[in-house]
Amino acid sequence: MTVNEDPGARRAAVIKTASLIALGGNFVLAAIKIGTGIAAESLAVLGDGIDSSMDILIALMTLFVSSVIAKPADKGHPWGHGRAETVATALLSMALFFAGGQLILNAAAGLITGAAADVPGRAALIVTVISIAGKITLAWSQRLLGKKSGSAVLMANAQNMLGDVITSAGVLAGLGLSIFLTIGAIDRITAILVGIWVIKNAVGIFVEANTELMDGAADDSSYHHLFEAVRSIPEAGNPHRTRMRRIAGFWDIDIDIEVDPSLTIAEAHDIACKVESAVKERIENIFDIMVHVEPAGNEQVEGYGLREEYFTRQP
Repeated sequence: MTVNEDPGARRAAVIKTASLIALGGNFVLAAIKIGTGIAAESLAVLGDGIDSSMDILIALMTLFVSSVIAKPADKGHPWGHGRAETVATALLSMALFFAGGQLILNAAAGLITGAAADVPGRAALIVTVISIAGKITLAWSQRLLGKKSGSAVLMANAQNMLGDVITSAGVLAGLGLSIFLTIGAIDRITAILVGIWVIKNAVGIFVEANTELMDGAADDSSYHHLFEAVRSIPEAGNPHRTRMRRIAGFWDIDIDIEVDPSLTIAEAHDIACKVESAVKERIENIFDIMVHVEPAGNEQVEGYGLREEYFTRQP
């Protein structure tokens, strides 16, 4: 990275590249699976194709998001536009939930009404094997680029595509049984199981996105690293009113520390800078750190934020 290169712009470029890869790959897979599902009369393969069609919409949405998050901070968005990615991730989960629910309803309706179900053709087996290979490749690319950019939406999409691999593997097993046993209803049962798996992934993705939107933390490890950083600076004491939140893969951190009240403003500022540097050494992808300095022994009641004792307290 050059000196003048904007990390946000570089990150947006990586997300855009990943989106274009996902868009092209899923377009090909969706066309093959939907066409084969109709021709081979396989509801499971057709449902798998619909799932890939949703992935096309996800890629288009991610492509749009990459252009939004690249915008600099402005008067209306002083923290930048990174949260657009989190909102997109939540919308992604809703789209997946809807697709899974529709697949379950369609397959269950056929079982309940007892409508005749034809045994799928062997072409459905071939296209499902192709789908598994394609999805593994796409999932690998999304995960690789997601880690490189620290993108929640790319990591969620990689998880979704890994789920698609399992989905397609289940479809393959169901098709094999349906063809071998000549029982068409197995294809519908497989479609229901596929829908349940899609919904499960959708709920997991939504929970993660909602945690970020609510400024929550999925685990305590980052807070432990933060308090460890403060302890490494002897002049800094009593870290408290600590808050950490994610903004599209980056950390925004606020923390209060106490110092010797006899120090000058310049000396207290130097201690705060040491704390900031120590935090950056232990926690990656820092968006901003605000270290507030107070005199030791300050008895001000804090109405929000966390202390280190919160994480060491026995249940």
